Parts: sequence; C-alpha cells; structure tokens
Amino acid sequence: MITSPPGQVQEWVWHLPVPPEILWPLLSDTARFNEAAGTPRYTVTESPNTDGSVRRLAQAEYKGIRVAWDEEPYEWLAGQWFQQHRQFRSGPLHYLAVRFVLAPEQDGSRITYRLAAAPRGLLGQLLFLSGFMRKSGVAIEAMLRQAAAFAQQSRPLVFDYTPPPAPPGAAERLRSLTQALASGGYGHGLAEKLAQEIETAQEVDLVRIRPRRLAAAWQAPLRHVLELCLDATKRGMLSMSWNLLCPRCGGAKSQVSTLAELPHQAHCPSCNIVYDGDFARNVEIAFQPAPSLRPLAIGEFCMGGPHVSRHILVQQILDPGASRELAADLPPGDYRLRALEPGGEATISHAGDSGFPALLALPGPSNGSFTITPGPPAPAGCLRLENRTTRRLALVIEDRGWRNEAVTAHEVTTLQAFRDLLPNQVLRPGETVAIEHVTLLFTDLEGSTALYERIGDGAAYRMVRRHFAFLAEEVRACDGTLVKTIGDAVMAAFADPAQALRAAIGVQRGIHRFNTKFHAKTAREGRPTLEAVTLKMGLHAGRCIAVNLNDRLDYFGSAVNLAARLQGRCRGGEIVLSQSLSHDPAVRPVLDGISQSEEVAELKGFDQPVPFLRLRP
Repeated sequence: MITSPPGQVQEWVWHLPVPPEILWPLLSDTARFNEAAGTPRYTVTESPNTDGSVRRLAQAEYKGIRVAWDEEPYEWLAGQWFQQHRQFRSGPLHYLAVRFVLAPEQDGSRITYRLAAAPRGLLGQLLFLSGFMRKSGVAIEAMLRQAAAFAQQSRPLVFDYTPPPAPPGAAERLRSLTQALASGGYGHGLAEKLAQEIETAQEVDLVRIRPRRLAAAWQAPLRHVLELCLDATKRGMLSMSWNLLCPRCGGAKSQVSTLAELPHQAHCPSCNIVYDGDFARNVEIAFQPAPSLRPLAIGEFCMGGPHVSRHILVQQILDPGASRELAADLPPGDYRLRALEPGGEATISHAGDSGFPALLALPGPSNGSFTITPGPPAPAGCLRLENRTTRRLALVIEDRGWRNEAVTAHEVTTLQAFRDLLPNQVLRPGETVAIEHVTLLFTDLEGSTALYERIGDGAAYRMVRRHFAFLAEEVRACDGTLVKTIGDAVMAAFADPAQALRAAIGVQRGIHRFNTKFHAKTAREGRPTLEAVTLKMGLHAGRCIAVNLNDRLDYFGSAVNLAARLQGRCRGGEIVLSQSLSHDPAVRPVLDGISQSEEVAELKGFDQPVPFLRLRP
C-alpha cells in the first residue's frame, strides 16, 4: 500500500528586462496563458448558497482523466500580484495553489512564482515522480520569456500557439469570403487582417470578438472595424451576438442573436444578482467566427482572473473578523467598494490628498447580511480592508472610471452600415427601449416647394434624392445614421454629440461642392439647372425611446421633437443647436472659431422658452 506523500512547494525567481507596468497586462491574462500552455477548457456549475454567495464546481477532462474541483475566486492587487487555490474533488491532485508576484527592479522586473500541490492516489504520485513540479517551472519560465520578447517587439505573439486543425474546406471558404469582403464597400483594407485573426488567434480572442479591441490592435478607426464586422456577418464570415453584460463582473451572462430576442433582464450566476438591460450601457454587440471556418469549443480557460475584471483593482478573500493591509497607492478618482457576494456597496471619490479610505464590511440588519462602508483613511501608500462580519467575504475595490472594450447596442445602431447591412435587426413588435442620451439632427431644404415649381417635379426629385445621398455620406463619415427621410427632410442619429455637430458643419461647408457637382452632372445629361440646394439644420441631444417603425429602428420623445423644432427656427446655410448641447464638454471645442449667436424662442409643444445657438459655418 502506497501512502500519499505530503504536499510539495516550489518557488522560482526570474528576472526579465521589461518594466512591470508593461508585463502585468500580458501575464495577468490567465485565460490566454492557460490556453497557450495547453491546459484543457473546463465547465463551471454555479449554484447559490443560502447566504447569497456562490459555489462553483468546475470539471474538465485531460488525456482521458476526469477532474473536478471547487473554483475559488482569484485574489489580486492589480499590477503587483495574484493568487488562486483549487481544492480538487477528483483527479490526481488534492489541491493546487499558485502565487505570482511582479516587482520592479533596476533593469526591469523580478517575478516570483510559487507553486504548491499535493498528489492524490497512485496516479498523483506517478505524476510527481515524473517531475511535475520541475516541468511546470520550466514551462512557465519559457512562457514568461515569450511575453517579455513580445513586449520588446521581437516576436508577433504573446505566447507560442498552434490553432486546432480547421474543418475541411475552411481555408478555401475563408479565402473566397475575404476576397468578397475586401472588394466591397466596407473592407477598408482590413479584410486580410480579419481573416488572419480567424485563422490564427487564440480562442480567448475569438469567443467574443470585440471591435474596439481589434481597432486598438490594428490602429484602425473603430467605425471601419465595425463596418467590416457587420459586412462579414452579412456574408457569413462571422456570427453576431447581443450580450447582456453584468454591471458587476462584466461577464456576458445572456446572449442572443437578434435584437428581437433581447431580454429585459438577466441573472448573473457568478454574482448571484438579477440586472436590467440598458441599450446604451450594458447591451454589447460581439462576434464569433462562423463555425464552418473556425469552430470553438465550449468551456473556460480561466473564469475570473485579474485580466477578465480589469476594473477591479483589489480583490481579497477575508475570513470573519480578519483585516488586511496592502502596500499600494490608488490615484485620484471614483471608486466602488463592495464584496463579490451580493450585499451593500459604497461609492467614494478619492481626491488623492490623503490616505485611501478603509473598506469596512459590517454586519447587516438580518442574519448573514452585511453592509459596506468607507472607514478612516489608511496611512499613505497603504490600503486597508476589514471584515467585521461573521462570514467569509471576497472584498473588492473597483475603478468606476474604467471603460471596458464593449461596443454598445446604442453605438452600433446609430451607424449607417448597421441599418444598410442588417436591416432585419429590429426590436420585437411593440417593444420600446429607453436611450439615455442620443444626439439627433434634422435637416430640411429651404424653399423646396418653390424649387419644385421652378424646375419641375422630375428635376427637383433628382436633386432631392442626390442631396439625400450627400447627407448620408457626411453622416456616415461622422459615425451616424440616417434614421428616415420625411419629404425633403432628413432625421439622423449619433451616439457621439461632437460627431453630430461635425457632421452638420461638414454638410454646410460641403453643400457648395454638392451643388457644383450636381450642376455639372445635369449639364452632361442635357438637363442643366442653376438651382442650388440650401439646407436648414437643427441639433439636440437627450433622452428618447427606440422603437420599430416601418420595420426600421426609429426614435421618439421630447428630444426628437426639440431637434425638429430647432430646425424650424433655422435659416438656410445655418445650424441651430440647443444650448444644453452646446455646453457638452465634447461639443465646446468643435464650436471654436464658428460664427455664433445666442437666442431664446417659444417653441410649439414646450412650456418654457428654449435657449439655443445659431451657427453660421
């Protein structure tokens, strides 16, 4: 009979010629690290405990051996260290614990890696006798040096990685789709990059392709990448999903393929909370390769490491009555103090002129409940966390100013390419979605009735249609969309108010060019006219609702009405925008150097006089 040996602990120290702030984003990406290291995907069953915490049972199969363990949350201090402990229920190990510490030194970084494990049964003993600990250290060192070489721009990938074999015929299908995408109007010279991503990227990048990440990696405009992905979806190169992101952990806990299927609420089993969908905040568009080109397996490579939740700067597990001090400084900003477990939370603004407030977890009014409150400032260069409750808690400090990589449904539905390429992506019949902030632009032709009388219906209609195309080009170039035409008028929508104003200015400054081109074209066609298009434009931003109208997304509400009324106050060649829009921090720089005057007027449908700016660009 062979008895199980005690656990083993091994610690390594490595020195890399790259500073910690560059290495941390690479080495804290534990999902990417695990996939490249060849560890198998695993599935997680999350079930709530009676106290509201979550129990996570993970399972995987590796070389025919089934393994199960309790998945404990990671602990970390962003930029410095992370650690995790797994207690196994089956397989060749009793437990596995890792701790990674990154510290600055004169020529770069010092990395300390600690691995602790205990074998289970004969298989576990054989695993250890074969050099499990030593081999782990050798493999980890090799990957750390790969990441350092990537940081020094001497290799193209963070880690060595070989994609799984492609399905039969996938290469030929991808080549054909890439050529079609490149020759279309939305390729922007990026089709080959997308094809390479599908063929060679790690699965952690493909399971949720996020256009904002690709735009940063490719150094390309976000609109170009979004248009590329939308066109690739229409052609069958990508599949698209709408994800309802948890406002706490940021995970995509509900995924549907059409806007019509989008639920109002979702449950996050990781955080054990129910949350609402917000079109402009946590409904995200994402993509995946078509399965015929690159099928993806089901499961996780890492469920909750520090790279997954980059807004969380501190995550620490404290036993009842325990306290902990961490050597760290947090910059001035807005932070949220909370626990992973459902319960209270506190929002603070840290000015940076004194110590960071302590995070205190206090007993709540009911048995097992708790509240979170800021305590006295900790000493400079120190963070303090205290668990004064009778239960174990994972305490969290997160950055509220951090913006994730999500492109929201509001952003993408205000793109012209979205409406042109995927016109069937609409809400459920009768459904309304609240939009917290959208910028609306109304345009109209000055003297259009007289224009029809002077040059005739046919010539006037041709001029109107071509001016619509001109407007669509300017709106698309500024990341907006034409919502609809109303006679000779146009309604456009923008997620970014500054872009809306730039579009309006671009239209007024480009209308002479449009008139010149139109006159030249009609002359070549034997229908010369000297008539000129003159436009009136109104702009306002605010709340509204999105609805389906005539099988298209449309907007309704007082913000829409005000933008239309402001256009009615405009004279040809001008732009009228609401005073509230002119005060937007992103809009003010766009107004510099433009002739403007302030006015107030009574507008139909509004109880109070409305102040606005009249621009003459």
